[in-house]
Amino acid sequence: MSTEAATTNFQSSDFQPVAQPPDFRPEVTVSPHNGLRFWQFMIAGSIAGCVEHMAMFPVDTVKTHMQALGSCPIKSVGVRQALRSILKSEGVPGLYRGIGAMGLGAGPAHAVYFSVYEVCKKYFSGGNPNNSAAHAVSGVFATVASDAVFTPMDMVKQRLQLGNSATYRGVLDCVRRVLKEEGFGAFYASYRTTVVMNAPSTAVHFATYEAAKRGLIEISPESANDERVIVHATAGALAGASAAVVTTPLDVVKTQLQCQGVCGCDRFKSSSISDVIKTIVKKDGYKGLMRGWIPRMFFHAPAAAICWSTYEAAKTFFQELNASTESGSVT
Repeated sequence: MSTEAATTNFQSSDFQPVAQPPDFRPEVTVSPHNGLRFWQFMIAGSIAGCVEHMAMFPVDTVKTHMQALGSCPIKSVGVRQALRSILKSEGVPGLYRGIGAMGLGAGPAHAVYFSVYEVCKKYFSGGNPNNSAAHAVSGVFATVASDAVFTPMDMVKQRLQLGNSATYRGVLDCVRRVLKEEGFGAFYASYRTTVVMNAPSTAVHFATYEAAKRGLIEISPESANDERVIVHATAGALAGASAAVVTTPLDVVKTQLQCQGVCGCDRFKSSSISDVIKTIVKKDGYKGLMRGWIPRMFFHAPAAAICWSTYEAAKTFFQELNASTESGSVT
């Protein structure tokens, strides 16, 4: 039989496709967001970071107070007691002290965070959007870069959260006084601890997020597009909670280093992680290393859900914008 005859028979209108078995499910892949420019990743990340941190800021304030040692106003490790003490001493505005510093740091830091992540993910994945190892490694690179941007403002934010109007009058006053009294190095006293904490945390976070997102899509692939926000929010919450609990001890160390001398908190001769851990254990036992784990988990689970759903929505907006622009130029 000739090739042309075989082709004709194959393309016959009588040909009927073979039905798939009942348990047949096509392979689901998480499609990469192609076609976005670098600046679009940065804007999407910046929006996501600001929305995330602003929405959850009061919870972060409670966590910071719980982790601070010394003669600060709050010494109890209980969430309820910590919240009651803040409200009693400063009222509701006390929950938002330092939010200006957070806004100044979160936008640029998350712009760097997500743009570096997307670039590294494209480079390391080798064209496979389901490569968990590539997601984890990309997350580590992203956090090292973004922490360099965010750490100074995070230090200012935490000092404002602990103090009152008599301690620092605002962001600029805090920056000026730290530079004058402690030098530029004080802004990065916790950078090493932050990277040591956030590098494995981010690896766990991104790997969990991508795996959870893929798993949720596989459960109901036919409605994946309709439930896109729910998928991103759920996967983000799982990733945020799991990473937060594991890294709480290092977060306590970071808070101690960033709040040295504020409101009676201890000062350390060096930024050695081991020295800070020894001080915490000596004063409060090993339970002191888990100070604030509950508000930290309550912060990172919804914060990650907000962040990822906002980020993915922003990316989708830019995709549609690019598609409409391209179609308009073709026309």
